[in-house]
Amino acid sequence: MSRSIQVFVDMAVDPAREQEMLRYFETTFRPAAKKFQGYLEVNLLKLRSVIVGNAPAGVNYRFELSYENEELRQKWVTSDIHAEVWGTLEKMFSSPNYIVLLFDVVT
Repeated sequence: MSRSIQVFVDMAVDPAREQEMLRYFETTFRPAAKKFQGYLEVNLLKLRSVIVGNAPAGVNYRFELSYENEELRQKWVTSDIHAEVWGTLEKMFSSPNYIVLLFDVVT
């Protein structure tokens, strides 16, 4: 049986554009992602505090996306609408350097 995947993106959102980014995520990005086959869930998490270890410098948000499998996620990632909505979201980051991690769900 195939297990789902999750992608995590740790990013630094420009505090001056935070409310704009949150509105855009809810009104444009999430609805676009939901239309693609294999979509399970997408969430935006705001860092509250670091309990153990160190957060990457400047990171204040984590994006979490779940798909049925990597092949279906790739259809979303390589789509024109993804290029448009992610490109707009990226402009609200205070740094173009972000970390993207892909995980297989194992349990």
